[in-house]
Amino acid sequence: MKNFLLQLTVGMPLADIPEEYNVLVEKLNHQKALKTKMGEIKLDSKYRFGVLDVSRNGTGYLDALGNEKSKDLTIDDFNLNSAYKGDIVLAKRLFSKKGAKAKVIMVLKRAFVVSIAYTEEVQGTIVVKNIKTELPMRVAASQKYLKELPPSSVLKIDNATSAIVEVLGLLSDPRVDEKISLGLYNKHEFFSQECEKEAKSHGDAVYKEDYHDRTDLTHLPFCTIDPPDAKDFDDAIYFDKDTFALYVAIADVSEYVVEDNCLDKEAKARGFSIYFPHKSIPMLPRALSENICSLKPNVDRLAFTFKITLDPTTLEPVKEELMRAVIHSRRRFTYDEIDRYLEGDFSAQKEGDDVILAYLLPLQKFLLKLKKKRLANGCEFSSSEARMSLDDMQNLIAIRMENETPSHALIEDAMLLANKAAAKRFEKGLFRTHGVPTMEKIEELIASLEAIGIYSEIYADIYKTIRQLQKISDEKDLREEVDQLIIRTQKQAQYTAENEGGHFGLGFTTYTHFTSPIRRYSDLIVHRLLKAIMIEDKEKIAYIVGNADVIALRVSELERESAKVAWDYMDRKYARWADAHRGEVFEATVTDVSTSVPSARIEGEIAGARVFLIGAEVALFDKVRVEITESHITTGKIIATVVEKVEKQDV
Repeated sequence: MKNFLLQLTVGMPLADIPEEYNVLVEKLNHQKALKTKMGEIKLDSKYRFGVLDVSRNGTGYLDALGNEKSKDLTIDDFNLNSAYKGDIVLAKRLFSKKGAKAKVIMVLKRAFVVSIAYTEEVQGTIVVKNIKTELPMRVAASQKYLKELPPSSVLKIDNATSAIVEVLGLLSDPRVDEKISLGLYNKHEFFSQECEKEAKSHGDAVYKEDYHDRTDLTHLPFCTIDPPDAKDFDDAIYFDKDTFALYVAIADVSEYVVEDNCLDKEAKARGFSIYFPHKSIPMLPRALSENICSLKPNVDRLAFTFKITLDPTTLEPVKEELMRAVIHSRRRFTYDEIDRYLEGDFSAQKEGDDVILAYLLPLQKFLLKLKKKRLANGCEFSSSEARMSLDDMQNLIAIRMENETPSHALIEDAMLLANKAAAKRFEKGLFRTHGVPTMEKIEELIASLEAIGIYSEIYADIYKTIRQLQKISDEKDLREEVDQLIIRTQKQAQYTAENEGGHFGLGFTTYTHFTSPIRRYSDLIVHRLLKAIMIEDKEKIAYIVGNADVIALRVSELERESAKVAWDYMDRKYARWADAHRGEVFEATVTDVSTSVPSARIEGEIAGARVFLIGAEVALFDKVRVEITESHITTGKIIATVVEKVEKQDV
């Protein structure tokens, strides 16, 4: 929509208005916001299109589209017209001696379909407050109704009508957090009866008649390697060490999810599975994601499979064959099991593992060489991921920091080969692209690190600059912290219909996502496109390619939303834990000093909690002891004060 509104702002031919925007243009004409002259339509100068921001005091600010040089227009709270932060709106300029102001005339696109709010009694009146901003909201409900609700009730509110859609629970109950996080982005856990029925109709087993036209690979000892709590197995591997042929078998989801049926529409709306510490919210019903589509051990399963024959000397693929196949996985391994084997510990070896280890161990050695070659033209970042442990009431009780291990790397590098192979087979479709960071961002990073005594040259080759920074940070024992800053300088990876510069982080000229169709809609689209190419279905190819731009934009948005849901949930768990530990002191590392309020990450048993340091004078990477003074369960923000600096980094 933004692109269309930008065109209207500068003027466009009437004949060029897309059919999908005819109704919108009619509404704008009704408001007399558009002018038509000589076959061209243009936004009247008294109006502005823009994205609304709202401060904590309720004042709005309009970031006008197409007017980058002009200052934001201020919108008083009584002129917001039920618009919320992030909404795309039509605003009318108000000429005032107090400065550039405006009022919202119409909400053109809601940033969020629903809002999550909570009730609070203020001087005998029940006030409904937005849970993200803690600002009062107007709701279509009487005081009588609101007073009948339990104190601190959590509500889902329709932003278009201000009606209360659902009472989610009580703010005091930690089990409400998942409903809040899902509700903020209008996500839901359960599927319709129609979708569930459709998913279950595929049964539990694959029969011979299901694959008479497929390549039978059931004689090969495939295996899967996943986290211990995984239930949906997207990928399985087998390596023929004699011919150097790597088989990457991926769940053939497109065989069960037919385009435009109920399952497909729901998967398209969800886009991605969402993973909480205690459960997953799958993209597909569990009858598919954890059953007939999942590459479970000791059962036949349909798989879309790459056979990638590699040159043992150059490490390059010499042949990449794609086949609709059937596999029969012999073993479901966990990462921990494989890591023990790779370390030489075979004490827990199970019957039949020797057959798989006979190819898995040589494969790992080969992939290590391949990874070394890949990193000559790409990046590797040191990072750890916080894994939460919750009790039965979903209270945070412990954090485990998880780092990449050899078993993770083994699977990742196998999947990278398959994703690269898939991307080579089309010129337009759905690519995974990652832009090169700007030199300006790199210079800002170097300057911020120089302030704490880390000096590095800036090379024309950005990869060389990054590797030099990483070398210095290794010497200073600050690798993970510096890597996080380097990651911030980079553009966000996204989906695009065309290969826009390849994937900077991986160092690949072309790349896509092929290996996770159970949990990513993007991969399902790629599977459909590849199948259409295999059988030369020109009509299907044209349809997928014709819609690729729209799909790429949508799945990129859904990916960001799914990640935000998971992050929001973790923030709420940290905030509840912090609320129970007010007044206590913890060690932390300062991670951000770029804003007026610096922030730090708590270390120790509950590592990873972000705290904002009020009134603190600290430097980047300072080790400090902080006292938790406030914790907002509503917003997920934790406030702390610095008690003392534990040490000053000697860099």
